[in-house]
Amino acid sequence: MEYLNIPENSITKTGISQLGLGTMRMPANKDEGIRAIHTALDAGINFINTGDFYDAGLSEILVGEALQGRKRDDAFVSVKFGGMLKADGGMYGIDSRPELIETYLTYSLKRLGLDYIDLYQPCRINPHVPVEDTIGAISRLVEKGFVRTIGISEVDATTLRSANATHPISLVEVTYSLMGRKIEDELLPTARELGIGVVGFGVLLSGMIGGSNPNSKLDHIKHMVSGSTLENFNQNLSLSDALEEIAKEKGATLSQLAIAWVMSQGKDIMALVGSRTPEQVQNALKAVDLTLIKEDLERIEKIIPKENAKSDYMPAMNLAENGLFKW
Repeated sequence: MEYLNIPENSITKTGISQLGLGTMRMPANKDEGIRAIHTALDAGINFINTGDFYDAGLSEILVGEALQGRKRDDAFVSVKFGGMLKADGGMYGIDSRPELIETYLTYSLKRLGLDYIDLYQPCRINPHVPVEDTIGAISRLVEKGFVRTIGISEVDATTLRSANATHPISLVEVTYSLMGRKIEDELLPTARELGIGVVGFGVLLSGMIGGSNPNSKLDHIKHMVSGSTLENFNQNLSLSDALEEIAKEKGATLSQLAIAWVMSQGKDIMALVGSRTPEQVQNALKAVDLTLIKEDLERIEKIIPKENAKSDYMPAMNLAENGLFKW
């Protein structure tokens, strides 16, 4: 297993895997979900990502049960907070007010069965709440020993600088895939300048890259993206056959190629995958051993040049446009 290469003083635990497991969409079968997490941990994937609003807290409970009986250092647990859910499961707001953060954390610790969280981060930064206030509140939880390191999600370069000036940011979680490379313009160079690692999620665009029925997946998420992004998705997905050819030559699947591409962009970048079953975890793990040489990367670049990889999946601006930032 490859590990993130970022400054030692930004992470209290060494050896964080370059492939991480996201638990936003764990299966209804709890035992299968626990087996998926165990498969990941046993294979060296020690970065486990969850959120207090994932399945209304059930994801945290599942992760907590999966960690029972294991050494605490076996897993680096990343938790997002601030997403507000309706009774029907839909989101209706983002709340990152500083005075509420400790109570969010308290519930997460209880559900996870942990004494501290390795990395704690707001799921989005609310434009109505200064980022310095939000990060400052989390830093006080670091001082109390309930949080080890601080992360941040889906921000621009300016916000990342402001957050890091308030308290050192260890990881920035952001959408990144071979079909969506917006972060390469400003955010990624800024993160590297500041010594902050990048957690790339959406590497398979919710199964659209390498999935069995990408068009149905596209219908499922079209309400979360802009019209231009939807058009860009369609254009790039039409090029999947050419990417499949490269994958076959490498003895891999298209999804494995896409995961390997993200990890090949730098040792400071993690590919976060949402594998739900042991089989899916094992499939994703094959990407770790997939080496993309310079010629491979050049061929991929010719198929989908950076300037055409403009997809912005689930951007924060859409949340604002939909009125989800209330406080």
